[in-house]
Amino acid sequence: MTVQMATLCDSASDYAGKLCLLGAFDTLCAREFPVVHPHCALVIRLIFEPADAGRHSFLVRCIDPAGQDAMPPLEPVVDVAFPSSFLPFVTRNIVLNLQRLRIERQGLYRWNLEHRGRTLASIPLRATLFDESRSATGPAG
Repeated sequence: MTVQMATLCDSASDYAGKLCLLGAFDTLCAREFPVVHPHCALVIRLIFEPADAGRHSFLVRCIDPAGQDAMPPLEPVVDVAFPSSFLPFVTRNIVLNLQRLRIERQGLYRWNLEHRGRTLASIPLRATLFDESRSATGPAG
């Protein structure tokens, strides 16, 4: 199993295996904390080889700047089957829609994708106070 992509974005959809995403980001600027982000999606695209066939349970944890869980863990499950022996791999998309995501304080947050006790991917989210002087260069300025 290989993680082909993992990101936070404004929205995402899986159309019969085709992954469509809009607005990937890694920084959230707020005028004050705590802040509630109305909607975003955590997206993971995985590649499986024939030896990976079967059911896979994952754990997705959002870790706050102090190293604590920022929200209850999510537990997506992916079923992997190979309809033909001629297929060298299959892909599966995990789209986790997050409504009213509450960020308590500024700092570095991490979304960790875990499988069987091993971290496969870690997606950073920088939560920062909005700074008018950086607004011309964008949030990552």
